Amino acid sequence: MRGIRMKDYDLIVIGTGSGMNYVNSIIDSNPKMKIAVIDKDEPGGICLTRGCIPSKLLLYPAELVRDLETAPLFGIKLEIKDIEFRTIMERMRKRIGEDIEMIRQGLTENDYLDYYPETAEFISPYTLKAGDEILHSEMIFLCTGSKPAVPPVRGLEEAGYLTSDTVLGLNECPKSLAILGGSYIGAEYGHFFSAMGAEVTVIGRNQHFLPQEEPEVSELARIKMSEYMRILTNHEAIEVRKEKGGQKTVIAKDRDSGEETEVTADEILVATGRAPNNDILHPEKAGIKTDPHGWILVNEYLETSQPNIWAFGDANGKYLLKHVGNYESGIVYLNAIMQEKVKVDYHAVPHAVFSYPEIAGVGMSEKEAIEEFGEKRVIIGFKLFEDTAKGSAMETRDYFVKVILDGLEDKILGAHIIGPHASVLIHQIIPLMYTASRSAKPMMQMMDIHPALSEVVKRAFYSRLSPEHYHHVMKHLGLEDEDSVEG
Repeated sequence: MRGIRMKDYDLIVIGTGSGMNYVNSIIDSNPKMKIAVIDKDEPGGICLTRGCIPSKLLLYPAELVRDLETAPLFGIKLEIKDIEFRTIMERMRKRIGEDIEMIRQGLTENDYLDYYPETAEFISPYTLKAGDEILHSEMIFLCTGSKPAVPPVRGLEEAGYLTSDTVLGLNECPKSLAILGGSYIGAEYGHFFSAMGAEVTVIGRNQHFLPQEEPEVSELARIKMSEYMRILTNHEAIEVRKEKGGQKTVIAKDRDSGEETEVTADEILVATGRAPNNDILHPEKAGIKTDPHGWILVNEYLETSQPNIWAFGDANGKYLLKHVGNYESGIVYLNAIMQEKVKVDYHAVPHAVFSYPEIAGVGMSEKEAIEEFGEKRVIIGFKLFEDTAKGSAMETRDYFVKVILDGLEDKILGAHIIGPHASVLIHQIIPLMYTASRSAKPMMQMMDIHPALSEVVKRAFYSRLSPEHYHHVMKHLGLEDEDSVEG
């Protein structure tokens, strides 16, 4: 490093996703502040470049295909003559490319910051190497994102595979696809590729499909999505074999019986979760602690073990969701820049799965609520979509809203929805969970437009059951077995 002059900054931001949310506000309030922005990848962050945005640009055409397939239920005969896969992919890449270029131009031409499209790595506390430059700052934001996690399956590397990153480069739809991973990414891409015409098999190692959801939501999702793709649960991929014709065979073992199943497909998509990017950052050289998996440890203010170095978004591994990263960026702005002391609050983190059907949730699971408040105090609000006028008109079957309430204080603890527009419907509940009382009363007292689909949410608050009664209803719907009800 001899002969290289160190550059001093008031703030260094690593990553151009959520880390950039408040940079303009910082510049506006103090234009003399020297700021450096470092990002080894295309600017815009994972959500824009290879995550939420490109995947949703693909999932909307898939949703149209699935909706059109329901037309015969309403006496409408339709035929999908062709799906131009390349057109769908190029539309996505064009939209994303335009946004990336706009952000790149904004960073490059910004006179109030220095942009380094380089890999950042610590060489000592508060000192980083970015390309050939040495940068120093007493305040650093770590917004390093994450990367696809790839399991150590024998033969996988040799056979080749796609990830949620590389799948965006496809121009032809594989005739058959094996997806390793039965969670959000697997569910969404299973929906997409099957709608595009691929024969899809999802191989999940967990006992439940979409294991982060309520068990009955997971089971209904498995039943509904099995209508257009094969779903194997409780199966561990143990080996991948490349066949002579170019296809690939995944050998999956049942984790209980040990019985092996072979799945042969044109391509394999690895969707087994996300892993930290922090290894290339060398946080240990800066005195920044990480957990055993490599995620950066932060306190309740999102500050790392090194004072005035902050980690948010995927970097801290708490919630790998863009809206959480955005929320955390605001907390860091208040604490680091405005010198306040604001604790992070994750009591009502919403999420959605843009599969078919859609799934959404916020707050506690039923299990978490019972563990904290006890079964006698927890009340379950429940309503089927089909029991509302709009749901009946849409010919919905078995979809439902589940609300978890503190029966003593009439407080909303959590909510879970599976069915059409779940990601929109959940937003009737989220704002109430951010009020001081989290009271269910506004939902009970408001007027709903009739007959709108939103009525199913309000009616769930009125249709209250004990957990025991609720699970007997689930058993009747075929979403639980007798053991789970009694257990």
